[in-house]
Amino acid sequence: MPYMRDKLPHMTSSSRKRAARRPDWITDFADNGKARYLQIVDLIERAVANGTLNPGDRLPPQRKLAEMIGVDLTTVTRGFAEAHRRNLIESRGPLGTFIAPPIATFMQQADLSMNIPPPPADLDLAVLLRRGLSQVLVRSDIDLLMTYQLGGGSDTDRQAGAAWLKPILGRVDPSRVVVTPGAHSALAALILALTKPNAPVFTEPLIYPGLPLIARQLGRTLETIASDAHGMRPDALDAACARTEGGLIYLNPTIRNPTAQTMPERRRKELLAVAARRNVPIVEDDPYRLFADDPPAPLASLAPQQVYYLSTLSKCISPGLRAAFVVLPAATGQEAFLKALRSLSLMSPPITTALVTQWILDGTAADVLAGILKESAERLLAANQILSTVSMPASSGAIHVWQPLPAHWAAQSLAAAASTEGLVVAPSSAFCQTGDVPNAIRISLGGCTRRTELTSALRKLAALVERKPSADNRLLI
Repeated sequence: MPYMRDKLPHMTSSSRKRAARRPDWITDFADNGKARYLQIVDLIERAVANGTLNPGDRLPPQRKLAEMIGVDLTTVTRGFAEAHRRNLIESRGPLGTFIAPPIATFMQQADLSMNIPPPPADLDLAVLLRRGLSQVLVRSDIDLLMTYQLGGGSDTDRQAGAAWLKPILGRVDPSRVVVTPGAHSALAALILALTKPNAPVFTEPLIYPGLPLIARQLGRTLETIASDAHGMRPDALDAACARTEGGLIYLNPTIRNPTAQTMPERRRKELLAVAARRNVPIVEDDPYRLFADDPPAPLASLAPQQVYYLSTLSKCISPGLRAAFVVLPAATGQEAFLKALRSLSLMSPPITTALVTQWILDGTAADVLAGILKESAERLLAANQILSTVSMPASSGAIHVWQPLPAHWAAQSLAAAASTEGLVVAPSSAFCQTGDVPNAIRISLGGCTRRTELTSALRKLAALVERKPSADNRLLI
């Protein structure tokens, strides 16, 4: 068992003996700027979430725990006080301190419907924000941060975007990168710039629910293309393109929202061939790629001349930053897109854009991403274990799970029943553009701040899915 170091560079023999007596749930402190008393709370919370500690388990006395992990008593006392505040532990006087049972809540909802990245367990985001903003204020012209700016980002912002995208697309010319205030406005600007009124946007049957809203507001139509297990069918796309002029193809090929499926490389190349032959541009929306294990090459890498690539930080860092990058096709002018973007959102917020650039260039964004990927993997593992009791296997990826439902539940009814138990889930109808709605729900794993809250909500949801709905739940008096 590795020893939790405090300030000593090595362990004494007595330290090794103490470490050998430590409980299994105690691991090393992380060197991330987060206060150690809070890291002690994190250790307890993580152990409760993964079942290493259970309600009623007794914790070591504070003085003994301080000796085990090599910190002073005050640090442990502060940690226990915070754990008490979070209802993780309870004191039973001379008997000691125990893991607390779940407290009763009055309809406090657990949101399993919103796709946001979970907070990284081993990082203190408040510390990172203060540090990043301090560096921005020291290195930037305050007057420029507080006035209007041209959309698209400064040269430095574009260079940061190219650096962020390099692990995905390889080297990208920063002049092709446009900084936008989030993926939603970027999608709207792309549709506005690349299509004429009433032009079709070709999509798969299950898509990001913001896209239909954008299309309606801009006077464009969505045309659903038949799909199979690998995604949009090339023959169906070809037939649709032959019937109309203009248009745009929208694809989310890696860990698709909501089904968590990834399109194989062969299908990507087949669709690119159709788009090239019919001269139809493609928008590749790729918010979850960094969560994927060895995914196929992006469409934008396979055909950089015809694909508009969109990558947002909302799903892998934080939606609060309101930052996304669009990579325009090689040799494509920017003016039409920038005009469309400015008509929708005059500029990206200068202060948060500067913070994003600072974080990317100094490595903080990579550290936050690593923490989120680690936490997401833990949450996916917990979801797969808990939902394995459900009769239909789930499809997992990134920060959401696509859960087919047994025949005794309809997705809309399950969502309504879940709401009465304090759970919010997204039924398949929220994503479906055809009348053939699959019987499934999307379960998002990042909305619960703490993993213990998520696992409790998932257990409740799994139990609800397993049991049959009651025929009549009306109250008669």
